[in-house]
Amino acid sequence: MASCFLLVALAVFFPGAAVAQMPGFVSIDCGGSANYTDELGLAWTGDAGWFPSGESETATIAVPSERRTQYSTVRYFPPTSSSKHCYTLPVSPRTRYLVRATFLYGNLDDRSNGGVFPEFDLYLGPTRWSTIVIYDESKVVTREAVVLATARDLSVCLSSASASASASFISTLELRPLNGSLYYTDYEAAAFLALAARINFGAPSADPVRYPDDPYDRIWESDLLRRPNYLVDVAPGTTNVSTDKPVAAAASERPPQKVMRTAVVGTLGELTYRLDLPGFPGAGWAFSYFAEIEDFVVPETRKFKLFIPGLPEVSKPTVDVGENAPGKYRLYEPGFFNITLPFVLSFAFRKTNDSSKGPILNAFEIYKYVHIDLGSPDAPVMAALASRYPWAMEGGDPCIPSPWSWLRCTSAASSSSEPRVISINLSGKNLTGTVPPELGALPCLAEIALANNMLTGPIPDLSGASNLSIIHLENNQLTGNVPSYFGSLPKLSELYLQNNKLSGSIPRALLSRSIIFNYSGNMYLGIGKQEKKHVIIIISALLGASLLLAAVLCCYMLTRKTVKKDSSSPEGPDDDDFTNKNKAVPAQKKLQNPSTQSHEIATETARPYRLSDLEVATNNFASRIGSGGFGIVYYGKLSDGKEIAVKVPTNDSYQGKKQFTNEVSLLSRIHHRNLVAFLGYCHEDGRNILVYEFMHNGTLKEHLHGRDKHISWIKRLEIAEDAAKGIEYLHTGCTPSIIHRDIKTSNILLDKQMRAKVSDFGLSKLAAEESHASTNVRGTLGYLDPQYYISQQLTEKSDMYSFGIILLELISGRPPISTMSFGEHFRNIGPWAKFYYESGDIEAIIDPSISSTAGGGYQDVQSIWKIAEAAVRCIDAEPRKRPGMPEVVKEIQDAMALETATSEEAAASRCPLLFSPAAASVRSGGTMRSHDMVMDNLLLMDDDDSTSFSGSATKFKYPELR
Repeated sequence: MASCFLLVALAVFFPGAAVAQMPGFVSIDCGGSANYTDELGLAWTGDAGWFPSGESETATIAVPSERRTQYSTVRYFPPTSSSKHCYTLPVSPRTRYLVRATFLYGNLDDRSNGGVFPEFDLYLGPTRWSTIVIYDESKVVTREAVVLATARDLSVCLSSASASASASFISTLELRPLNGSLYYTDYEAAAFLALAARINFGAPSADPVRYPDDPYDRIWESDLLRRPNYLVDVAPGTTNVSTDKPVAAAASERPPQKVMRTAVVGTLGELTYRLDLPGFPGAGWAFSYFAEIEDFVVPETRKFKLFIPGLPEVSKPTVDVGENAPGKYRLYEPGFFNITLPFVLSFAFRKTNDSSKGPILNAFEIYKYVHIDLGSPDAPVMAALASRYPWAMEGGDPCIPSPWSWLRCTSAASSSSEPRVISINLSGKNLTGTVPPELGALPCLAEIALANNMLTGPIPDLSGASNLSIIHLENNQLTGNVPSYFGSLPKLSELYLQNNKLSGSIPRALLSRSIIFNYSGNMYLGIGKQEKKHVIIIISALLGASLLLAAVLCCYMLTRKTVKKDSSSPEGPDDDDFTNKNKAVPAQKKLQNPSTQSHEIATETARPYRLSDLEVATNNFASRIGSGGFGIVYYGKLSDGKEIAVKVPTNDSYQGKKQFTNEVSLLSRIHHRNLVAFLGYCHEDGRNILVYEFMHNGTLKEHLHGRDKHISWIKRLEIAEDAAKGIEYLHTGCTPSIIHRDIKTSNILLDKQMRAKVSDFGLSKLAAEESHASTNVRGTLGYLDPQYYISQQLTEKSDMYSFGIILLELISGRPPISTMSFGEHFRNIGPWAKFYYESGDIEAIIDPSISSTAGGGYQDVQSIWKIAEAAVRCIDAEPRKRPGMPEVVKEIQDAMALETATSEEAAASRCPLLFSPAAASVRSGGTMRSHDMVMDNLLLMDDDDSTSFSGSATKFKYPELR
């Protein structure tokens, strides 16, 4: 430890001296094979020694602007059945580490995914750290975290959303031990810190400052670096200052000399900046670094305050660097251990009235708290079991985010409890030694499969796994007796012990159970005389049941042949979209391609209705409730009292019949609570009629744009969530996935409880056949994706564009196209809303009926910011940059959490780690404006799981106020 302090002291007082790499540094060149030292003096190693399990490949990439060796290769993981790939890093318990992962895509798409940029999740152990979204193939994407190690290893995992998702990849992985108390927080056992910003102000160039200038190899970005919405709104009169004198900074977070020797000064009395904070909104750690590096004499003074709109308590302390440090060329480090920040952060430092000098700022850091997921309680047991077979250790948590390839777990998403191991399949793996006794320490384990191995020795005590139902131990070399506890396992239904070397008598309690039990092939294993009679009876019963089953199967096959023969015989001249075979509505499982000219529509659940019944139900089609391009919709009520909506086409053309056929084919096989239920069809007298459930509250369009109708903001969020889940099901829950192609407010219907369902699938396409293939452009003006219109290339991202327009309608209450609603410069809602969003003026697009002062208005303006951000991303000009629907569902749910968490106590009841030092002032104060910046309210909820950290007041670090 003393040597570490000596290295730091050398770095501080003799910055030009050569500094040896800090002990414990790990730098992995993912995809690389050689060991080398880079131009900074960092020792890199190929990832062969750290290589994660599962199928992977290496690739050489080329980016003209990137010359560093570690970015010439990547390790990538094609989509397979294994969706999790982990690197395991050695660490020392109770030590704080900086973990950094980087991703450079380059020209990897030439071989991995046909040019579509990937999107995947990054995990620290079982905790989701971040989502990696690639937008630019030549830009390095970096994620950093500060985490307290609690064990002897730390896993960094990549996880694809599904086996059909794009490939995941990684360029480098770095581990840096942090000295002493750097980045200590009271919450580090419950959360780690994810970096949002680390900025060097007054930098002489755009190059970052890192090792060896920073002995811990933190990367300090230059304030000259430019990217969208990053360090904008700079106040007039902002100038750079610097010094060659040493700055005493060997305390607290120890920012490097090179960073502290530069700064910005607001010569006109003010420093202002606005920037995006990745990962926010949420609870965070934020500190500024000051040093007085300008020469001035008494009575000149430099005093200033921090201002953040919506958070007035941060403006109370006055910063006087000379007094607080104390003295010149010394570090002063004020900040907040626990502060709630938004995604778009605007802040200002302003001099006080009695100050002659403007404010100064050398650097700052902002991290977000990420709640640590403890993972499966079975993880220690599974680690011990996997240590027996090195190939079985796949890294990370055994269940989260996806289970190891030889396990099944309960779903953490579908239950309130932690995920548990329920099935282990190690059959045919050439296992040797004894049956792992760790299996008995898994209380939720229901199935064990260890067949076809070379296991020896007796069967261990597995009675602790009281949930066991199926046990496969056949075809091994097990010896000893059959354990008596098998007879007392309450859920045991199948036991396979055949072809081993077991001996002795089978326990009477086991023979008395009504289970499937096979113990043949054990030469010295038998049953007592009393039990033989019972075994004969059981065997006789099984033989009888087998004969009966065979007879039933024979009858079924004969009947099936007869039905097939009859159905193949024509009964009439009908040559329209339905044959007489379809009128019988067999339970067909094969979905016909809706774009073909087949005379057959596969229907799984669609019911045929008679025209006469529909005429009675609709009073001869008297009550018209809607209309569209396809036809007219009528209200009806069946004889059993069920209310229905009857859709009668007005288009009798081939295209109209094709849409009808398409809708029947699709809707008969898809079922989701957020899709309008398709009840059946009618095809009589040349008429094609569709029958749906009746939606009592009509369309979303009527409620948003109709006269005298009003929907509260929280209800709009609920509607958005419902519709998004319906579309998410089409995109991810169907195989092949379905592209709706006509998403709009008139196709979102509302039931009695105002819950939303998506309707009208006449234009829908199967993604497997239409994605990236030229197809006739269909859709509704205003919602139609411009890129789809130009390129005629249809993907799910076209639906995302349409849904983004709907989100903007929900925020603004305005139609997608108007010659009057958007001023003289805009005619479409997308460019209009994006202009104000990027200007920071969200209030300019908010529907007055949901303003914070209106009944049913928003409670937290950040929820509107969140939806606006999702909408703007959805309508991005480049489809690859648009989010997927699962991500948008998450954003909507986060916005709903902000609205429903109306008090700190309500939030605390949901999670024991919640806190919001600023929540009360934010909700009572609304938004605040100044002449040079507009900022959204600060908020309470965490980005990942609506979790913050407990505390009755903001915890700050201003020495003069202690």
